[in-house]
Amino acid sequence: MADMAEVTTNILLDAFTRVRDGLASQLDGLTADEVLWRPAPDANSIGWLAWHLTRVQDDHLADLGGVDQAWTGGDWSTRFALPYDDATVGYGQSSAEVGAFAVSDTSLLIGYHQAVYELTAQVLGMLQTPQDYERIVDERWDPPVTAAVRVVSVLGDITQHFGQLSYVKGLLDQR
Repeated sequence: MADMAEVTTNILLDAFTRVRDGLASQLDGLTADEVLWRPAPDANSIGWLAWHLTRVQDDHLADLGGVDQAWTGGDWSTRFALPYDDATVGYGQSSAEVGAFAVSDTSLLIGYHQAVYELTAQVLGMLQTPQDYERIVDERWDPPVTAAVRVVSVLGDITQHFGQLSYVKGLLDQR
């Protein structure tokens, strides 16, 4: 019988799998113009939302696991060639910075997300015991953030942005 840490890891991996699969499905068949379409002047595009949710997952899970981010370690930063610093995950970007996002190749977005999904599976695989989940990973907060809280926080963030992406795609379909 599986122990609680293994069950927890499997549940978390299932949640990340659902985002991965849904993202690929939402991006499938979009044109370059559709990927970059913004429903309002200051709104986020489907492409930016896909990139941002993937960057957050990459940044936070790589830090949790003490491994290189796919963004820099896997050379995705070079492939995307965005006008952003490599440390940028999209948090707090201005409308102009979001508008500078010019990647319309869905295979690039899906490929990067797949690489981050694989990194995520690797990091989740490191969480073998309840103590691994209880390990403090960020003391800047009160209470300090544990590995479990960090993973759940990432899932909350990426599923929120995936929902936004799906909503924008629905608006696009109604244009």
